Amino acid sequence: MDNKLNSLSSQPNNPLHGVKLADILDQLVFEYGWERLGEEINIRCFNYDPSIKSSLKFLRKTPWARDKVEELYLEMLEDKNL
Repeated sequence: MDNKLNSLSSQPNNPLHGVKLADILDQLVFEYGWERLGEEINIRCFNYDPSIKSSLKFLRKTPWARDKVEELYLEMLEDKNL
């Protein structure tokens, strides 16, 4: 338990620390919907028969796409804080 607490407190300024990719994707789909998400990040798993499961599988294997999703998530958080 102490290790988990230490890891959470070791990156207090990283908004992605401790946030699961599935939670990020869920929030983006809720906020934007699949259509807009596919416009923002033009990848097949968002534009053709999209699902959380297929998108997670792709994003876990494709670092550049995951980076784009995380960047969009951070932008969304910034917009909500304004």
